[in-house]
Amino acid sequence: MSRIVVTPLSALPESIRRYRPSRVVTLLSPEHMIETPEGFAAAHHLKLPVNDIAEAWAGEAPPAEMHVSALLNFGRAWDAGAPIVVHCWAGVSRSMAAAYTILCDRLGPGHELAIAQEIRSRAPHADPNRLIVRLADQILGRDGRMIEAVESIGRGVLVTEGVPVELPLILPARVSGA
Repeated sequence: MSRIVVTPLSALPESIRRYRPSRVVTLLSPEHMIETPEGFAAAHHLKLPVNDIAEAWAGEAPPAEMHVSALLNFGRAWDAGAPIVVHCWAGVSRSMAAAYTILCDRLGPGHELAIAQEIRSRAPHADPNRLIVRLADQILGRDGRMIEAVESIGRGVLVTEGVPVELPLILPARVSGA
């Protein structure tokens, strides 16, 4: 089963070695942007130079519609034959929002809450960037459902840096009752 792996920058080399992804998404501030990892064609490495801010007016390089559109196009071009690694500086905010966006696009409307809950269950530290989620919600025509779902899982456990997290491309069946 293929998956999205969300990781902090510090764990990127190990994540590439361990998961052998076919694609990498980097969301870093413009001044901290990395080169394409060795062994990857530039076309398989999406670089999104954005600051981790939740309001467009709050910084010089906010996530914008063009960034989220590029992310969606890149995710749609991924054949899922091998994992995709998505990372930002800490693996908590921008990368979690990007993974959430790709999953919402892949699984289609009506799964926003289940995807957010799955992210929370696998990543107690996840705090998806609200601006990226808001832009994705608009582009995908989700009428606020993505935003509501992310708000419903809360901000997550405060950490300096997250750990690599595997997110499958399918939602597990949840057993109700006890």
